[in-house]
Amino acid sequence: MKITVVGAGAIGGYLGAKLAIAGERVTFIARNRNLEAINAHGFRLILEDGSEQHAASVRAVQRMADAGPQDVVLLTVKAHQVVDLLPELRDLFGPDTALVTMINGVPWWYFHRLAGPHQGRRLDSVDPDGRIAAAIEPERVIGSVVYPAAELLQPGVVRVIEGNRFTLGEPDGSRSPRIETLSRALMAAGFKAPVSKDIRGEIWVKLWGNLSFNPISALTHATLQDICRFPPTRALAAAMMTEARAVGEALGVQFRIGLDQRIAGAEAVGAHKTSMLQDVEHGRTLELEALVGAVIELGRITGVATPTIEAVYAATALLGRTLAGQHGRLQLQAG
Repeated sequence: MKITVVGAGAIGGYLGAKLAIAGERVTFIARNRNLEAINAHGFRLILEDGSEQHAASVRAVQRMADAGPQDVVLLTVKAHQVVDLLPELRDLFGPDTALVTMINGVPWWYFHRLAGPHQGRRLDSVDPDGRIAAAIEPERVIGSVVYPAAELLQPGVVRVIEGNRFTLGEPDGSRSPRIETLSRALMAAGFKAPVSKDIRGEIWVKLWGNLSFNPISALTHATLQDICRFPPTRALAAAMMTEARAVGEALGVQFRIGLDQRIAGAEAVGAHKTSMLQDVEHGRTLELEALVGAVIELGRITGVATPTIEAVYAATALLGRTLAGQHGRLQLQAG
């Protein structure tokens, strides 16, 4: 298959390199030093056990038009970055191109083909002016939940921290030929790629932790382990998750694991900094709307109160606004 990875960062690099090694024709959309490094040296992976793999055959382009129409586009950017890609993204689309949204949080297509009173509804928090929905035909979308953790050490070099599972799902829950083909390709590359009949339920399992641990960590500069082991923040996370579960259940989501089990899973990850804390430390835009703001909006749609989530959202949003206004970053340093 012809596969383009839009977002040549940690997860995109991990996916693209492994797929290329397995024989797929992979192109990265990249810029600046990343673009130069990939074209000069390919993509290098450092795996969990310290061994290395090298994808020498990949190529990188800056303009999506230079890649041309693809069989599959893997969208591995952050939710708030999607709108900036729209003018070029269609250059990757042919009649049957599938777009796999490998993005954390509530996706803009959440209500597409979701039977019930809200079918087809747009979420202002993740697509405020409808530009994403207007530019990307919903029929192209395949949902995904990203479980691995990885980091981009330098341009063209990714270190895999843990995990190799990417759950896939059609918005209508079907096992389409295209999703079966994609799942087989990912498995041939060494990934776990189960096809879910309920991709929104899978999204909520990960979102359940992200909507609480990410903003709490951004505000406190604490790791997952520290948040879960400090009783007040553990209770705060539990309160946010309780509200979120009520929202999800009002939308028909069935939570297949318990709240305590989900918190224990986060604690087991150890002294890990969430992506939002890393963004605070590096002065990057916070991925707040897809992870938290969208849950508040879904609560309003379903008539479920979310006061704790809203309070944490307000504090985190102000932090993000302050850092952006000062073009600053915030990082704890040992005294």
